[in-house]
Amino acid sequence: MEVTPEVLAEQARLAEADSGARPWRSWGPYLSERAWGTVREDYSEHGTAWDYFPHDHARSRTYRWNEDGMAGICDDRQTFCFALGLWNGVDPILKERMFGLGGDGGNHGEDVKEYWWYEDSTPTHSLLRWRYHYPQAAFPYDRLVAVNALRRRDEPEYELVDTGVFADDRFWAVTVEYAKAGPTDVCVRVTVANRGPEAATLHVLPTLWFRNTWSWGLPGRDDVPVLAAEGTNRLVGKHWVLGELVLEGDGEPEPLLCDNESNAQRLWGLAGGSDYPKDGINDHVTQGAATVNPAGTGTKGSLHYVLDVPARSSATIRLRLSSTAVPGVPAATSPVLDLGADHDAVFAARRAEADEFYAALTPPGASADEGAVLRAAIAGLLWGKQFYHFDVRQWLDGDPGSPAPPTGRRHGRNSAWRHMTNFDVISMPDPWEYPWFAAWDLAFHCVTLARVDPAFAKQQLLLLLREWYMHPNGQIPAYEWAFGDVNPPVHAWAALRVFEIDGGHDVDFLARAMHKLLLNFTWWVNRKDVTGNNVFEGGFLGLDNVGPFDRSAALPVAGVLEQSDGTGWMAMYALNLLDMALTLAVHEPAYEDIATKFFEHFAYIASGAYEQGLWDADDAFFYDVLRLPDGSRVPLKVRSVVGLLPLAATASMSAMMVNRLPELSQRLRWFLHNRPEYGLVVGTRRRSGDGRQQRLLAMVAPDQLVRMLARMFDESEFLSPYGLRTLSRQHLDKPFTVSLGGQEFTVGYEPAESTSGLFGGNSNWRGPIWLPTNFLLIGALREFASFFGTDLLVEYPTGSGSKLPLHEIADDLSRRLIGLFTRDRNGRRAIYGACELFQTHPDWRDLISFPEYFHGDNGAGLGAWHQTGWTALVADLILTVRRP
Repeated sequence: MEVTPEVLAEQARLAEADSGARPWRSWGPYLSERAWGTVREDYSEHGTAWDYFPHDHARSRTYRWNEDGMAGICDDRQTFCFALGLWNGVDPILKERMFGLGGDGGNHGEDVKEYWWYEDSTPTHSLLRWRYHYPQAAFPYDRLVAVNALRRRDEPEYELVDTGVFADDRFWAVTVEYAKAGPTDVCVRVTVANRGPEAATLHVLPTLWFRNTWSWGLPGRDDVPVLAAEGTNRLVGKHWVLGELVLEGDGEPEPLLCDNESNAQRLWGLAGGSDYPKDGINDHVTQGAATVNPAGTGTKGSLHYVLDVPARSSATIRLRLSSTAVPGVPAATSPVLDLGADHDAVFAARRAEADEFYAALTPPGASADEGAVLRAAIAGLLWGKQFYHFDVRQWLDGDPGSPAPPTGRRHGRNSAWRHMTNFDVISMPDPWEYPWFAAWDLAFHCVTLARVDPAFAKQQLLLLLREWYMHPNGQIPAYEWAFGDVNPPVHAWAALRVFEIDGGHDVDFLARAMHKLLLNFTWWVNRKDVTGNNVFEGGFLGLDNVGPFDRSAALPVAGVLEQSDGTGWMAMYALNLLDMALTLAVHEPAYEDIATKFFEHFAYIASGAYEQGLWDADDAFFYDVLRLPDGSRVPLKVRSVVGLLPLAATASMSAMMVNRLPELSQRLRWFLHNRPEYGLVVGTRRRSGDGRQQRLLAMVAPDQLVRMLARMFDESEFLSPYGLRTLSRQHLDKPFTVSLGGQEFTVGYEPAESTSGLFGGNSNWRGPIWLPTNFLLIGALREFASFFGTDLLVEYPTGSGSKLPLHEIADDLSRRLIGLFTRDRNGRRAIYGACELFQTHPDWRDLISFPEYFHGDNGAGLGAWHQTGWTALVADLILTVRRP
């Protein structure tokens, strides 16, 4: 990007970062909010991660692979970490990390029990803002555990707000804000607002520490950095990679130092490696224990502020974190950091530049409320970038300086992924409930990320295709709990979208992605089409509870489950690779052969769905089919998103494009003449508005499309006021039941949390609204609309008598999804349901969360409460539907 006076300041920083001129992305919010209870930190024999490393251990036990904290930042190698500690004077422990329940502790699976929001972020993290509401009463840890343990699946979760700790506004509204003066020079402001009716005291502990890389017995990695107090308001760190790092605060805090080492005595009753271990600051502040180093040195340190704040008033702490000397160049004296006029100037400039950046991004047709949702969605997505370190071979075999892991691990979880060595900043689904990457989540993240940082979006898509991620057999790793699970193949779709959003010029990116995606496509064909009939299996494919039984487990009877969604995904995949090849063939003729291959492969897959009985002509719907050993078929007639996803397998080719590629043109004519049976999926043609001939490639013919859409747009089936349900609402009164192997399996419509627990407590696709599938189906409607124009009108909603062109329907569906987050005519946001505190209280109502999924009837937010990842697709919807 050429930097001119017209280029916004944030765009200029991005250009400098992309070119390597200045490393603006080197420091960012890359610190996870939960490292405990994760696979990487689990060295148990049977993979019981939540039990092996529980929340109670987190303050005392050193992490092996990463770190966590509140409102935290770190460098892109996580050499140092900086985060917030708080104490209200009555809690049993410092508030250093968010509390929540594991899969067996909550009645609907993993669930955080705290309230915080990502209010702002620019792509280079030149400005960051985070908000947290901390009770002034003792945090009800035990009560949250006990009550949730007693609740059934058909009961709501017991949340922090239900305990009454926010009554009479007795809480602290804590805001942490960062403004970069340079790539490694960050101004910090911590503002604590006493919302209660009486004066109160809050302990604030901005904390700096080094990730422990020295305790594992690895050759050449045993150097220990040093963090030391200088005076009362400075911590100075020295590290062989970072050089010198200084944290300075205003006022007169008390510096407290300990070591980022495990408290072996508390955890295991053993002597430890430090007299002042990781929880030393916690024990000193909360119990008055002599557990901080009186010499003022260590590898973890806090500046301890005690703030007495009057009722309805606030106090602000100013800090600055800066790299002050490079490695190998010792500084005579570390400089005093400016916490005055320059600090103010940096914040004023970065706030103005962030406002300028988002003003330029927001479409003029968007309302102020939509603009706020757009900004918050992107902020949450950017805050979700996390440093991810995992050497699977080292994890399986164990470290030299630690006890050997149980031998059973070598044949257990992820044992077939020994090649994986990860050391990257990655966009995560959620920094707490899902603090690890998920392949298909990441693809959706990148579509929205490309709107603000296309270089990072492209880097992320390519990352999972690299040799140290992708399996040698061509499989893309799914997620940390089981890299070998199968996520839907949406990487090619995302690469195309990112390529287009970025202007459609970076053919090198497209070619690099395609080369690796060819390997992955071949893996799918070889591994997930077991009978070679061009229909696919794949297992749960991300749609966890959508079927009558767990599609990833052994079937209840002998046979093969042939999946409509798996087949639809692969038909879409073939079309995506066809589009890539067509684009690249303009620059390199060799890709014309690949285009021909995927044109034909799409035809085989799409036709296979009909030949193998996935399409039900009477119901005008696609269903999964259980193929039994005797050749008979059992259709599983669940009307769900499984049967709608084949609509996403659609694309159009212009005659002009085909004519530019003579071999493709010749082969296409031969194929249609000699294989007329494929005419259903590749035979529809029409002239566009400019008179050019187009050909539609789709799994459904026009008459089938209209019949399917009649179901999709039926308010008694899929269409809700807030988008498309995952399961037809008709299953509320008419559950689907099938008898297999002497057992009965049932699927009924559940608009909120699943009561089945079939595939994990918080994995419900049995009725709620999900952004990713809605987004794909809206995209399919736009693709059909680009082909049919206004010549095809469809009744919408079904039975209304009103007929609309598909592009207008796509716009309306987008507005319904946007309406999950924006205020309705009564000033209420659907995501917050019946919770009056969130709906009406001025301290809560404008703080926008991005839940994992939504109630199928009323739009209330459900699941992981901070999964801005793919829920950030709402930003893309706003940018599209409100475009000029």
